[in-house]
Amino acid sequence: MRVLVIEDEQKMADLIKRGLEEEGIEVETAYDGDVGFESGKSENIDLIILDLALPGRNGLDMAREWRQMGIKTPILIVTAMDSTEAKVKGLDTGADDYITKPFAFAELLARIRALQRRTAAEDTTKLQLGDLTLNLINRRAARAGNEVQLTNKEFALLEFFMRHPDEILSREVLSEKVWEETFDTLTNVIDVYINYLRNKIDRQYEPKLIHTVRGVGYMLKTPAMPSRMVAESKA
Repeated sequence: MRVLVIEDEQKMADLIKRGLEEEGIEVETAYDGDVGFESGKSENIDLIILDLALPGRNGLDMAREWRQMGIKTPILIVTAMDSTEAKVKGLDTGADDYITKPFAFAELLARIRALQRRTAAEDTTKLQLGDLTLNLINRRAARAGNEVQLTNKEFALLEFFMRHPDEILSREVLSEKVWEETFDTLTNVIDVYINYLRNKIDRQYEPKLIHTVRGVGYMLKTPAMPSRMVAESKA
């Protein structure tokens, strides 16, 4: 497990780092919001411990921007702000838990373990690629936080793509795995459903996720940058 500690009080940050390392946890530290924000984008971070009052970007803005970018890394806020309003605001902007200073280190560890268990449980029920998510329990899809309505076949097709990201999937493979039929019986049905998906998860957003590999098939490609709505970008 790799934890990012964003805390401007260096003594506090180093105490947390030392304590976590004694538990066998790998720790990275950042002492201001701008450095911490960039570090928090990394896919190698499993948990972010975040102070709110920071030089540069403040913790609330960072949590909000990460979530808007589709970054789902669990966030544990650690701050001296103990009012109910501050806690609600922190959780509403995307944090997963909240602990106030001063705190017992044993409580911090307990909260980290709880977030680990919750994340592990969610991993078995959700698929995610960038800001595109697929909930396998309630069968809901969303991109950039906006819900996408899918038919059963569209859902099955998108699920297969998300289980095989960055792989070229031929029409033959899709017909066999999603439709459980031979490609010859489907003619252009697969292409039609690909267009349905594109209209629902790609048409209003950049970058596009579904790509045609001419003469071979299709690929759901991991985005290299955060998504944005096309309509907003033209405004």
